[in-house]
Amino acid sequence: MDERRTHRWHGPSWWGHRDGEEEGAAHLRLPWRSALLLTGFVLLGSEFAAGQQPGREQLDALARILLAGGALLLLWRHRRPRLVLCGTAASALVYLGAGYPYGPVFLTVALACFAAVVAGHRRTAWAVLGALWALHLLVGHPLHRWLPPAGDPAAAWGGEVATAAWVVAILAVSELARVRREQADRDRAERRRAAGRRADEERLRIARELHDVLAHSISVINVQAGVGLALLDSDPEQARSALTTIKAASKEALGEVRQVLDTLRTPGDAPRAPAPGLDRLPELVEQAAAAGLAVAVENRGAGDRRTGAGKLPPGADLAAFRIVQEALTNVVRHSGSRTARVRVDRTSDALRLRVDDDGPATGEEAGGSGNGLAGMRERAAALGGTIEAGPRDDGGFRVLAVLPLRGAPGARDASVPSKAGSATEAEKEDR
Repeated sequence: MDERRTHRWHGPSWWGHRDGEEEGAAHLRLPWRSALLLTGFVLLGSEFAAGQQPGREQLDALARILLAGGALLLLWRHRRPRLVLCGTAASALVYLGAGYPYGPVFLTVALACFAAVVAGHRRTAWAVLGALWALHLLVGHPLHRWLPPAGDPAAAWGGEVATAAWVVAILAVSELARVRREQADRDRAERRRAAGRRADEERLRIARELHDVLAHSISVINVQAGVGLALLDSDPEQARSALTTIKAASKEALGEVRQVLDTLRTPGDAPRAPAPGLDRLPELVEQAAAAGLAVAVENRGAGDRRTGAGKLPPGADLAAFRIVQEALTNVVRHSGSRTARVRVDRTSDALRLRVDDDGPATGEEAGGSGNGLAGMRERAAALGGTIEAGPRDDGGFRVLAVLPLRGAPGARDASVPSKAGSATEAEKEDR
């Protein structure tokens, strides 16, 4: 989701509370509109205040320069917040020391303080406002006899307490805005990290799907191509059969790859074909047979599935299919055995898959260090399950997977890879 559409309000828009690049661009631009509006308000408000305070010095050119200069300094409140705060405080202090009427002159100091605190210059803001209040006490009490207007009495202490309360309120509001802005920055950073994690997980999922599809199909194609080349002259009919198998395997692989790529082109759309499951296990057996591998399948506790009752969760169904597919692919590629046994044992709580071959291994990768076994472990771990893969004592190789069917994290969606790493060893004892 676009962060700009979910961005919460953190103050007036003209304070430049924007995300990412927009915030940086806002800091490069000077806020002329808000500064001019504020300057006009301060000048007009001071004129009105002067009419209500006839005992104070009337506004002259110096007073208007101080008022306008302090307001226009806010043009640079984002670029130089500390300098602007000191400048507005100095202009306000000179304005009051000259005996001019009280009015919205303090508004420029308040806004400059707000900008400084939000920008992270908390100590400067507290120090400047504290110094301004202390100097205001000096102007209103010990020094009032020597400062204009003549005959002006000392300021009431009740007013000084009210002024101190306003100073504390300004700082409190500024601190609240700073905390909310920092929280918003942390939220944005967390959303970016979460989006990055989702992207990484999606890349892993797609890579795993493509690996499972292509490794199996290309292994079949490779074996059949070798058969076809060997029999092309001596047994053309058998070579034709091998080429037919190659065509069928490549067509199926292209279809599955296209389905994966379609999810990239049209994110959010449902796939055109359902994800494969154990109901396609006979197809795997046929493809393995075409590659010269005889597969015997034993189903236990799967009768209800054939009738449509108690269907496997989609995530577990897909993971089981891919695990069996990868295990058979490894037999074709890395084992000298031409037979394999697949056992599917389903209970109410778990699905156990066992794939055995009689060996021996024909390559260095038969020990299970490649991406195929890593992908199987990721699929099982995403469901809270386990994978055990390794040589048997009699010289064959076994893959044993246990996938929980209830109460496990991700039991309904195995398409999101888990970061849990390699799964723990499953039970070796068969029921």
